Parts: sequence; structure tokens; C-alpha cells
Amino acid sequence: MAPLACRVTGDPKETSMAQLPRPVRAPFTAEEKSRAEANFVPLVAEHLTARGRFRVSADTPELTEVFQNVARRVGDLLGRPVVSYANGRYIVIAFGPQE
Repeated sequence: MAPLACRVTGDPKETSMAQLPRPVRAPFTAEEKSRAEANFVPLVAEHLTARGRFRVSADTPELTEVFQNVARRVGDLLGRPVVSYANGRYIVIAFGPQE
């Protein structure tokens, strides 16, 4: 939700609430996506082996896609099943059940 701004004109009956504009994020370029995935793989792999899960803010579909790709690559790197769960605010990457 965008923060609200209050404009006061002096008359208590004429107070109006206006939405402030939200910053617009530029979409990732293909190179940025590729670099982000490559750079996050070692970090996520380290967290998974140390703690068993990794949680990060992923509040856009684009970020969710990046971290789901990271989860796939970490699974390939570690040779273990890795799952990811996203809820629109966060994504959690964890080890999946062993086969």
C-alpha cells in the first residue's frame, strides 16, 4: 500500500488524503537476471547447507522467478531436491524430501 499524504487547507472539513506515487522498478535485463542468478547460487547453497532454509523478500513476480531459478540451480549444484515457496512477499528455499 502506498503511503498517504494529508493536505490541510486550514478548514478541518477540507482535509484531503492523496496517494503518493509509488516508485516504478525497471524490469531486469537478460544480463542482470543471469548475473543475479549466478551470484545468488553460492549464497543460497551456503545458507541451505548451514541452516536448512533461505528466506528472502521477493515482492514481484520477476524476483520470484529469479529465486525459483536460483533454487533449481542450487538443487543441481548440491545434488539434492530443493523446493521453493512464494507468497507474494517472500520466497523460502529449502531442501525437499529425499527420494
